[in-house]
Amino acid sequence: MRQQQTRAPLRIAIDSGGTFTDCVWLERGQLRILKLFSTPADPSQAIAAAVAKISPGGGDVTILHGTTVGTNTLLQRKGARIAFVTTAGFEDSIEIGRQNRTSLYDLFFEREPALVPGELRFGVHERVSAQGDILCRADLDELKTLKAQIADAGAEAIAISLLFSFANPQNERAVEQALADLQIPLSVSHQILPEFREYERASTVVVNAYLQPVMEAYLKKVEQRTAARDGLHNRARIFVMQSSGGITALATAARQPVRTVLSGPAGGVVGAAAVAARSGFTRLITFDMGGTSTDVALVDGRPSTTNEAEVAGLPVRVPVLDIHTVGAGGGSLARFDAGGALRVGPESAGSDPGPICYGKGELPTVTDANLLLGRLPADQFLGGEFRLDVARTRSTVERWLKQQDSRLSVEEFAAGVLRVVNANMEKALRVVSIERGHDPRQFTLVAFGGAGAMHACELARSLRIPRVLVPVYPGALSALGILISDVVKDHSRTVLLRVRDLPISRLTAIYSELQREIAAELKREEWQGRATWERSADLRYRGQGFELNLPYGRDLLARFHAEHKKRYGYNSPERDVEIVTVRLRGRIRSPENLTRIKLEAGGGNLQKNCARVWFEGREWDTAVVPRSTLIGLRRQRGPAIVTEYSATTVVPPGLPFQADKAGNLLVEVV
Repeated sequence: MRQQQTRAPLRIAIDSGGTFTDCVWLERGQLRILKLFSTPADPSQAIAAAVAKISPGGGDVTILHGTTVGTNTLLQRKGARIAFVTTAGFEDSIEIGRQNRTSLYDLFFEREPALVPGELRFGVHERVSAQGDILCRADLDELKTLKAQIADAGAEAIAISLLFSFANPQNERAVEQALADLQIPLSVSHQILPEFREYERASTVVVNAYLQPVMEAYLKKVEQRTAARDGLHNRARIFVMQSSGGITALATAARQPVRTVLSGPAGGVVGAAAVAARSGFTRLITFDMGGTSTDVALVDGRPSTTNEAEVAGLPVRVPVLDIHTVGAGGGSLARFDAGGALRVGPESAGSDPGPICYGKGELPTVTDANLLLGRLPADQFLGGEFRLDVARTRSTVERWLKQQDSRLSVEEFAAGVLRVVNANMEKALRVVSIERGHDPRQFTLVAFGGAGAMHACELARSLRIPRVLVPVYPGALSALGILISDVVKDHSRTVLLRVRDLPISRLTAIYSELQREIAAELKREEWQGRATWERSADLRYRGQGFELNLPYGRDLLARFHAEHKKRYGYNSPERDVEIVTVRLRGRIRSPENLTRIKLEAGGGNLQKNCARVWFEGREWDTAVVPRSTLIGLRRQRGPAIVTEYSATTVVPPGLPFQADKAGNLLVEVV
């Protein structure tokens, strides 16, 4: 039997996407990457295969994981059967929701049903006032009956969200204790989201309960499969990326999976900000186009966080990076609608069957369109390890067009697919920039993901963004972001203080209590390193319905008045201000510092070449250039196709481009 070598655990960051599973790790200070096809039916299979390939001789590994399991579970409505327990009379609050409608003028619009069916919603006769006074305690006999009802209903998890539990959780704790004997996961609102707005709080807790059994089973499977390598007993420590852009322990992710629903895209934003900073750019629009979706975000100095996210139509009020997602990716399917108009997405071919050119798909995708136009060299995909089937793609698309009674040529159809998908992604870029008062001309477009750099230049030209930055390893940047992410803990508490002067002593006491809670969690999870603390608060004028979040300090009120005028064009210093919610973030810096990591473009068996590529309705003689050959060269001009292991960059005719000293590829657009 082989002897297991003793060595420091290998740190591997793994981002599981809909089409590819991306891995990055450090080997003697050099960053290495690996891309494998995902296994959507069971993502842990691809992860285990990746770890076995990266560490074939066994040994302990530390896995930093960005997962789409939570997001996909919500989108597909394949979560657990859960019970919802709330204050009597509020059982249907998760069904009623708010009055805002997604499609205001759509007479046939139908809302998705609530995650909890009516027969699994239960009310408890208890009441807490808005000030935290116990008006009515829960009856023990009623709680015994409730316990029996939930057991008989066959619930797999329970969401508990009582009215005003953020002000006083005593009644909620009593319900939690009464149901603990059922031995099924409990999601309790004063632990997950001790904030006001009963609908959003209840929705967040329900989402958490809905995901909890699924995420627990998935993470356990990942842990088991990554440890069982080569017949040896290995240890796999797993940490999970949160939607807020920070790492958390596996146990916390399993207990509060609602904090992981955007973990993969969050890694991309963190990675984009860090890599672009090496080239001196801090005002960014990140553009992450993968196989299934496109995620965009605006970074003005540092990634921005919001507490008002919506995932699969459901409010989720935990800290998440401010990311906007559209269903447009390399695997997005093209089709003609009933009126004959060309549509692309949001349906995707995924990795199984995948695009036509992968060998099994039968329906045209964005990747197939890029291949047919010559923008994706067939012999240089994944560094030459996987050859795309051009002949099969052309014949299948021709046959499909005949079935649709279309007179378009293959090239006309492919060009139309790219125009439509670019229009969809341009709308997303406008949402995070122009619609929020930012001028795109003052930002740099950072393009990554497997398909981002093929579309970025045309999108930048449409929005008059002056340059495109393609990072080193663009197809694995989300995994790189996960590798360098800090450990982050976020706690909050609604206080609803009406003030004219800042109550410093009272707020200091609240922040100190939150700090003790976070410090205890960090100690319990055995994190090493000194924590830094980031205080903030949500403020509004009395009578307003929404708040502004600002960093906490003695000049908080003055900054609130100034920010309100900047955001809305006016302020009212004479009005009372309400401090609604106080927030504290604890952060432990990652041991992996990007400034000390050696980044080099390359990988794979790539050769210089020349190809005929379609731009602007005609073919151009185009240089196909391995990215590794651009280092140290002077500025060149397109058209060009820049190839590398993890992605392909398309440079349209006339645009200058070069690799900078940091290894990033810069394309001047305007």
